[in-house]
Amino acid sequence: MEHDPGRRRPAHFPVTEVHNRTDLIFLTVCTKERRPVLASPHAHALLCDWWRKAEQWTVGRYVILPDHIHLFCAPHTRTPTALRNWVAFWKNGVSRNWPEPGSAPLWQRDFWDTQIRIGDAYGAKWEYVRNNPVRHGLVSTADEWPYQGELATITW
Repeated sequence: MEHDPGRRRPAHFPVTEVHNRTDLIFLTVCTKERRPVLASPHAHALLCDWWRKAEQWTVGRYVILPDHIHLFCAPHTRTPTALRNWVAFWKNGVSRNWPEPGSAPLWQRDFWDTQIRIGDAYGAKWEYVRNNPVRHGLVSTADEWPYQGELATITW
């Protein structure tokens, strides 16, 4: 499908289930007006806590940058809640527990999601994501960036 340059919001296609294969989603969530507030130990811990509480989907690898998050996730239950509802759950939880309540709203209204359909795409996308802090000039090597990790192993 071609990208529509006039599109103002991402198109959220339903997850396509293929038997014997993990439904793996690459997700990008940005802060409101791209404010650089996420790269801190507190934000990192808060996000991981709410991702663990949002049990319908499992978070695998992730990178938290100052103004956006990249993560890979997969359904944790046979009939998971809609991705939009899951994202809203943890975004609301993080916002309610944010240490600076006057900084609301914390998040952009929407998010970008892509279903990984080819096994090689997962590894390639992860290498791109984990090197984001280097491309942004935040660190010299990807391993130096402290706000990344893997909550659960999601295999393709």
